[in-house]
Amino acid sequence: MIKACSITKNSIVEIGGAPHTVENIVVQTPSARGGATLYKIRFRNIKTRQKVDQTLRGDDPLKEADFETRNVQYLYKNGDVFTFMDTEDYSQFELNEEEIEDAIPYLVEDMEGITALFSDGRVLGIRMPDVVEMKIEECDPSIKGASATARSKPAKLTTGLTVLVPEYISPGEVIRVDTRTNSFLSRA
Repeated sequence: MIKACSITKNSIVEIGGAPHTVENIVVQTPSARGGATLYKIRFRNIKTRQKVDQTLRGDDPLKEADFETRNVQYLYKNGDVFTFMDTEDYSQFELNEEEIEDAIPYLVEDMEGITALFSDGRVLGIRMPDVVEMKIEECDPSIKGASATARSKPAKLTTGLTVLVPEYISPGEVIRVDTRTNSFLSRA
């Protein structure tokens, strides 16, 4: 058992017999004396992708999910099926588009650093790294003399994902993107 106060983003717990990953945590500390700190946690069912919101106290117990993690590499897409390879034993497995819809905008062929969640020999889903490097396909040209604090502009990446980047960034550059917030971090 794990206490709610020990939960972190991307932790995996069991709710109603199904594994859920922690997507978001908001901590509320009441100002009244004797008030217990509340943790508003958004869970996502790994199998069905449904959201579950719960408000817990710091000492409320949660059951840890029984699963195994392995590092995998994304190989290629064939129709709406994505193929991955386990980097330890080189076995391959496929996942449908609806099973990994949140990760699709960040998947580039031969990408490593992805974690797959296994339970009872079956793939439950994948977890993307927090930061990925992607190439800018198209955006407005860079402006000479633009500073780092200047306005931002939309940039389309190789996967079709659009993020806001500073004006000094130009097409063809490789940037670092935060997969949790879908935002530009820096040049790669």
